[in-house]
Amino acid sequence: MSQLFMFEKPLGMRDTLPELYEKKDRVRLSMAETFKLWGYQFIETPTLEYYETVGAASAINDAQLFKLLDKEGHTLVLRPEMTTPIARVAASKLLQDDLPVRLAYSANVFRAQQREGGRPAEFEQIGVEYLNEDTISCDGEVIALLISSLKKAGLEQFQISIGHAGFAQELFVQILGTNGRATALRKFLYEKNYVGYREHVQSLNLSSIDKQRLLKLLQLRGGEEIMSSAADIIENGEGKKAISELEELWNIVKDYGVEDHVKFDFSIVSHMSYYSGILFEVYAGKVGFPIGNGGRYSLIEKFGKKASATGFAVRLDMLLEALGGSQSETDCHCIFFSQERRSEAFQLAKEMREQGQKSILQDISGVNNLDAFTKKFAKTTFLIGGRNNE
Repeated sequence: MSQLFMFEKPLGMRDTLPELYEKKDRVRLSMAETFKLWGYQFIETPTLEYYETVGAASAINDAQLFKLLDKEGHTLVLRPEMTTPIARVAASKLLQDDLPVRLAYSANVFRAQQREGGRPAEFEQIGVEYLNEDTISCDGEVIALLISSLKKAGLEQFQISIGHAGFAQELFVQILGTNGRATALRKFLYEKNYVGYREHVQSLNLSSIDKQRLLKLLQLRGGEEIMSSAADIIENGEGKKAISELEELWNIVKDYGVEDHVKFDFSIVSHMSYYSGILFEVYAGKVGFPIGNGGRYSLIEKFGKKASATGFAVRLDMLLEALGGSQSETDCHCIFFSQERRSEAFQLAKEMREQGQKSILQDISGVNNLDAFTKKFAKTTFLIGGRNNE
């Protein structure tokens, strides 16, 4: 064993110690239960996929893919996200009856990081995909489910920022003529670099009116009152359609009663090229990055099946950060026993477990620092010699 790498891990990989694992597990289970109550069924896909299918169809940058070769020489990838593998399964096995399908998942995904990045290369996503329906009701449902599941997980202060992939794209086409000329602007928006966006707009050879239209995009944030302002900077076409869809979505969100957690932001864009309609991001106060995102996409068509879909993914590591330093569970009961009362201790633990209570059996002769060990538990019982102490 190399001494140099004895305690090291590959770049971007992390250990999850018991206390953090317990917190993650509680959050995962609470969200999963909410998904099931809304009628979503869980699915699993392989950790390894073919590069030529899932790897190529995914919108993740090729440099972030973990690649390896199988024995036949085929290039494989560790799945970089879950939407593409689910699209593969749906197109091949789940959409033959041409009915809406509601799926959920919780899985680790893998994205290679640069050494200076400091970000995890493996992290867990939990989310849903609502397949083969293109109504705005479908988009409203997944947003309402997202809000409900976050509340169930214990998150109180958060906001869903909602935009539309078609609005900024249409605005850029109307003013700049081609999508290629808008690449820099889209990059600034995705990175939330609004200073860079403004400076780039000012450097463009455009009329003052068109520059103002591009700059006003950054101001289109708020409630339904911003819809008229959005209409003022866009001409007829896909941009007007995007506004109409967002107006309809707002009415659906209000009917669900979750509008307090929703704001519109027309400047939202995604680096995921398959998003084609309403899209959204989740923000929480203690985290500087979105803890989740989602939206409508047309990815399934890459696998030969014409079907629209929408969904969301939440990063569990960032959600835990947003939840803050909640205390680990202390409801575990520790039963210390000596050899002469071992059978009695075993029976007590059995009875407690049958009643759904957590219990640990500990031979007292195996503990060197009793005071430190007892502090780990909410309650302790000592079955030692002829006495019974709690």
